[in-house]
Amino acid sequence: MSRFFALTAVAVLFVAMFVISPVQAGPVMLRYANFPPASTFPCVQMERWKQEVETRTAGQVQVQTYPGGTLLGAKNMLRGVMKGQADMGCLCMSYQPGVFPLTTVTELPVGFSSSTVASQVLWDLYQLYTPKEFAKVKVLAMFTSAPTNIMSRVPVRTPQDLEGLELRASGMASSVLDRLGATPVSMPMPETPEALQKGLVKGLLSSLEVMKDMNFAEYCPYVTRTDFQVYPFAVVMNMRTWNSLSPAVQKTMDDLAREQSVWTGTYMDAHVLDSLAWSKKTYGLTTFELDDVQKAAMQEKVMPLLEEWKGKAKDKGIDGEAVLTDLYRLKKVYQK
Repeated sequence: MSRFFALTAVAVLFVAMFVISPVQAGPVMLRYANFPPASTFPCVQMERWKQEVETRTAGQVQVQTYPGGTLLGAKNMLRGVMKGQADMGCLCMSYQPGVFPLTTVTELPVGFSSSTVASQVLWDLYQLYTPKEFAKVKVLAMFTSAPTNIMSRVPVRTPQDLEGLELRASGMASSVLDRLGATPVSMPMPETPEALQKGLVKGLLSSLEVMKDMNFAEYCPYVTRTDFQVYPFAVVMNMRTWNSLSPAVQKTMDDLAREQSVWTGTYMDAHVLDSLAWSKKTYGLTTFELDDVQKAAMQEKVMPLLEEWKGKAKDKGIDGEAVLTDLYRLKKVYQK
C-alpha cells in the first residue's frame, strides 16, 4: 500500500510539473512596430497601450516597442505584421492607396473638427462594417490624426491666397489642395524643413502638432485654420499571435480597444492646442480664421472628392453612400 501511495505521489508531482511549467516559463513577449519618431502621437499612444496591457495583465504580457521604423516601415507595416516580422504594428491606411477602401472614408474632407470625434467615428464604422480589408489581422485600436491645417511662410488670409501656392502635402491632402487651386508638392516630411528654407515650398498642409513636434513653427509663422481632413490609423496584430494568447489576455486587449481609440484622439487634440500655444510663445505665431462663407466656398470645391471615393468604393463592392451616411450620423452624435 505504501508503494502505491509513493507511486501516486510521484505521478501527481510529475503532472504538476507540466501544469506549472508554462507559468514558470515567464511572461508573453510581444514586439510592437511603429514607423514615426518616438515623440509623435502614434508612438505616444503605443507606449500608453504597452503600459496599460502590462499593468492589466499583472505582467503576464510584456511589450517591446520599436518606434521610428526600427522594425517595420510605414509602407510594409501590414505585410510585416501578417508575416510575423512583428507581433503587432501601427499603420496609416492613407499610406497604402487602395488597400483600405472603406476605412479611408475618414480621410475625406467631411468637416471633422477634432481627432476625438474622428477617432470615435472611425472605430464605430469599423465595428459596424467589419471590413474585409482587415480580415487577416486582429484590430486592437483605431484613431485618427487631428484635422489638417495650413502652415505657411506667407500669410493665407483668404481662399484666393492659395492660388498657385506651393504646399507640401500627401495623399488626400494633395487632392484637396489641387481642388482649391494650390500647388501640392509631395515629399517626405523630414525633407520639408530644408525645402521651406530653400523656398521650394511655401508651407504645408498637415495636422498642427508638427508645429512643435517637428519645429515647423520656426519656418512657418502663419497658420490658417481649415480643418480639411484627418489621417486614419489602425493598430493590428498577427492572427497567429492573437490566437496564441489566453482568453483572459484577449479580453483585456478587447476591453482596451475603444478606450485606447478615444484616449488617443483626446491626447491628440490637447497636444495640438499645446503646440499652438508653444508656437505663439516661442515664435510669435499668427493664426487666421476663415469665415463661414469662405469655408462653404472651399467645401463646395472639394465635394467632388467624395463622389470620386464613392465610385472607387463601388468598384470594391462597398456601398459608399451608406458608409458616408453612417459617417455623418456618427459625426453628429459625437460632436454633441
